[in-house]
Amino acid sequence: MMTISKVRGSLRALLSIAALLLATPVMATPVLVVDTNNREVLYEEDAGVPWYPASTTKLMTALVVFEALRASNVALTTPVTMTRNSVKQAFLESGLTLGRTMTLEDALFATITASANDVAVALAEAVASDEKSFVKRMNEEAARLGMSGTHFSSPNGLFDRNNYTTARDLAILGMEVDRRYPEYSRFFRATAVVIDGKKINSNNLLLTRFSGTMGLKTGFLCASGRNFVGIAQRDGRRVMVVILGATTERERNERSAQYLTEAFEGRFPAGLGLVDELKNRADVTPQDMRLRLCTDQSAAYEARRNALYPMGLPGQETFLKDQLPEQVHTISSWANDSVADVPIPSPRPASPQQQAGSAG
Repeated sequence: MMTISKVRGSLRALLSIAALLLATPVMATPVLVVDTNNREVLYEEDAGVPWYPASTTKLMTALVVFEALRASNVALTTPVTMTRNSVKQAFLESGLTLGRTMTLEDALFATITASANDVAVALAEAVASDEKSFVKRMNEEAARLGMSGTHFSSPNGLFDRNNYTTARDLAILGMEVDRRYPEYSRFFRATAVVIDGKKINSNNLLLTRFSGTMGLKTGFLCASGRNFVGIAQRDGRRVMVVILGATTERERNERSAQYLTEAFEGRFPAGLGLVDELKNRADVTPQDMRLRLCTDQSAAYEARRNALYPMGLPGQETFLKDQLPEQVHTISSWANDSVADVPIPSPRPASPQQQAGSAG
């Protein structure tokens, strides 16, 4: 028989546990699975919650460029030159310096496959009069598509509190790119680029490990976690997966492949409605994942996530079972000695903690 003191002790313990749970950061991160043939939602978690998109922003950059190509405002042969504004972007892997120039076609490969932040800005400046004008087009396109939970502040997705979106909106964007511009699907299928002899691999492992993958884009910032917007096709069925806030690349890749596998196997119930009918939440702000992913708290958080999503860990099942060939695109740049400076927009926060991550 429990004494009163034992009961009180148990209550105190329960209250302590409850307080700890309330103080622990929310573990849920947005997920959305959509049948692109009919826009039916197959599965969703917090699909309307705002999130930092990181380099999935470049999907909108690509869409605006595709629009300009269709309107004949630019061509795939249009030169794209690295300007002073573009080479000042953070987390550069391209190795390109001021004045180096490539074709617009190659710039699209560098932006999408290599997720080159500097090339994304140079590409924007080649299509519009300046970066600011290009970003205006991005937001106009988002409004046209009904992306009511989205606002863009750059062509590359580097950290900015005014650069946010939702899983719902990214799914709508990804489906629009896939539907309207099938002739440009090659930009999303490349597994690597070689820029002036330097190889840069895509972060989308599904391209070589999950058959039927059509792309589309990954993204990472400490503030956002690891994001994925992808489409795969099997037996005539096309499925889109959006995952935001994954902790590791393994988690992002395995979960994406798992959701695609379950969708193709018909394991999701019908009746969740259309993706366009999902509601974006204006009552919350994007979570900032930096404390969980890029500080001394990271190991404990990663351990909890590994327990939730063990797929692909030693001794665990993997959903990335295929071995597909690489598709590598080679880029050669040339010098442009008459570089015109482009007006530099308001500077981004310079704090390493604020900008931690690659947006890739």
